[in-house]
Amino acid sequence: MVKRTSFERDDCPIARSLDAIGDWWSILIIREALFGNRRFGEFQKKLGLAKNILTVRLRALVDQGILKTAPASDGSAYQDYLLTPKGRGVFPVLVALRQWSEEFDERPEEIATILVDKKNGRPVRKLELYSEDGRLLTQADTALKPRPGGKQTTCVTA
Repeated sequence: MVKRTSFERDDCPIARSLDAIGDWWSILIIREALFGNRRFGEFQKKLGLAKNILTVRLRALVDQGILKTAPASDGSAYQDYLLTPKGRGVFPVLVALRQWSEEFDERPEEIATILVDKKNGRPVRKLELYSEDGRLLTQADTALKPRPGGKQTTCVTA
């Protein structure tokens, strides 16, 4: 297996986040955990992922502080994988990916679900970026500036 490059020390926060959650299996494991799945077998069944790959991804997500292990809630000998606050913080990222796909997918009619508000059953509004004073922002409205005391960056605006 080829060792992948680590972006852990990169000066770009986008690259750093990809170091933690940048492969598709990790993102899909987090998605399943957000759906309430907790057990190795549940992840394996839902994703169809080889056990050795799932083991490596779960260990990495625990090491990154995205998941934590706990004794199984049913008292069995198994362990549960639970999202930490850092793991739950990935939710808006997944919503953004979902909404991007819904907007630009070549076959949106094949997407099986829509994201709705549990309270009223209505679709969730598209995520938007606002300035501190409440203006809707686009990429053209944003820029990067050096962090005080920081080094020169290679990161681009999102």
